[in-house]
Amino acid sequence: MARWLQQCPQCGYAAPDITRTHPAAAAVVGAAPFRALLAEGGHPPLARRFLAWACVLEETGALHAAAEATLQAAWVADDLDQPELAREWRLDAVALWRGGPALDLEQMVRIVDALRRAEAFDDADSAAEDLARARPPENVAQVVALERRLIAAGDSARHTVASALPPPARRPHASIRGQKSGPGFWATLKRLFRR
Repeated sequence: MARWLQQCPQCGYAAPDITRTHPAAAAVVGAAPFRALLAEGGHPPLARRFLAWACVLEETGALHAAAEATLQAAWVADDLDQPELAREWRLDAVALWRGGPALDLEQMVRIVDALRRAEAFDDADSAAEDLARARPPENVAQVVALERRLIAAGDSARHTVASALPPPARRPHASIRGQKSGPGFWATLKRLFRR
């Protein structure tokens, strides 16, 4: 994760590539909230980098991307055993997702997972119920079913997609040998639970 974003040592601007700045970045980086974020000594430095990028994205209207960056800051807090920060940033990520444009299935599942991990179990269960009522594809439905079981058990721990989905067949059917496929829906679901 330390290599996912670059950060300017002078102004604090953070992005995947700081040589290609967003047109509105200068105004965001110069503003008091951004400067206060950089000065926040209670936040881990790597998390501040993700939050700085989230701040730029949020101020420029890219709310879903800002949610992703905020969630990544929560992952940093998880890795450093700072559960209160992780919880706060997961809830911030959910607010950003919900404040943006219409959500896709992946984002809806991520919201359920983020709420569960933040121990907002009632909200997580309500979001999972809404998602289940939308009759998602079978793989998504299995992940939502796992989330609902975890919510009912009050489980806020990390879990993998493999916990929800049956294992693939050992050998592919002869009719699919040699066929190439893109990352598809499986890869998308696996990304949901990578952290």
